[in-house]
Amino acid sequence: MKTKAKPAKRTTARKQAWPQNGKKTRSSQDDKWILRIYVAGAATKSLTAFANLKKICEEHLANRYSIEVVDLVEHPELAQLDQIVALPTLIRKLPEPIRRIIGNLSNLDRVLVGMDLKPDNN
Repeated sequence: MKTKAKPAKRTTARKQAWPQNGKKTRSSQDDKWILRIYVAGAATKSLTAFANLKKICEEHLANRYSIEVVDLVEHPELAQLDQIVALPTLIRKLPEPIRRIIGNLSNLDRVLVGMDLKPDNN
């Protein structure tokens, strides 16, 4: 009588991507954040967006970020780089995944959730 061999049990541990509460968290507090903001010259919304971004970064990412400002009035050809369709637009390049937020960044909770600095409570 032939017996079937039992499959071997896996002994490799998997990294858990989601904590018990179901909310994804940042992997390290030492991550360097690379942000790019697309603006339209000295337009009011662009200036407001940059000021709001600077304030958010100082409060939540102190000394762990860099901001690249791309003025599409001076360099319109750069809009294709990140497929920009509205201004101002913030692109979070690092840490991955890439995230984008459109607008003047005045709604703090939405920006923090959009940048993955605060878990979404939905």
